[in-house]
Amino acid sequence: MSLFPVLAFRRAAPDAHLRDLPDEVRMALPLRFEAVGEALVSGAPVAAACSVVGRDVARDGAALGEALSGLRATYDLVLGTSPTFEAAEALSVAWSDATLEYLHDLSCEDPLTGLASLAHVRSRLDEIYREAELTDVAVPRSHALVVVELCFRAASVDPAHRFTRAMRLVQVTEALRAVYSGGQTLGRLGLDRAVAVVPRGGDLGTSVALLRELLGDLDLGEMDLRVWIEGLPGAAESASRLLDDLAR
Repeated sequence: MSLFPVLAFRRAAPDAHLRDLPDEVRMALPLRFEAVGEALVSGAPVAAACSVVGRDVARDGAALGEALSGLRATYDLVLGTSPTFEAAEALSVAWSDATLEYLHDLSCEDPLTGLASLAHVRSRLDEIYREAELTDVAVPRSHALVVVELCFRAASVDPAHRFTRAMRLVQVTEALRAVYSGGQTLGRLGLDRAVAVVPRGGDLGTSVALLRELLGDLDLGEMDLRVWIEGLPGAAESASRLLDDLAR
């Protein structure tokens, strides 16, 4: 393929008159990076495109170095420059998140907190729904979810600090274990949420009140907490979608 169309496009791109990728450039882009190239020429948020591509290439099994090389090649083809720090950071964080999600799904427990993975929580709910088919008690009446969410205050200096978030979630996990120590499933939903799958009963409100009391004694620095009881739907498929929503 001749490089002339690509080089000509590089010279024209800074004028911001071209809004679409030429076919020659599109075909030369690394696999999965078309969205980044389109964002570079259209004025769309490049970091957002890099986040999507970072997750996609991680699911494809690409190493982080390979993903960053693809980003570098895309910038070079489209603009003739190196990637910005923001673009590289967005791609790297998304790649890491997707890789961690995959590893957590392979394991029953999150290695840091000891909380069950999302996949394990989903499996436990499936068991509960299957058991309910053998009884006259519907799952919305027999079980519920107790959800704890870490929330950064608006004035927080670094709301994206992954280590801080992880350490705070470890503290939350200890409080959950102190209250729900009877074999209930305790799981992790994303970066900032933990969940307990608990039986519904007369002591549910009391246990949640005790959990709030224990959590209130924690030193969480720049974070606040939300605690609530999430009702379960009547069908297992709806419960699975509910878990996905809570994990976002």
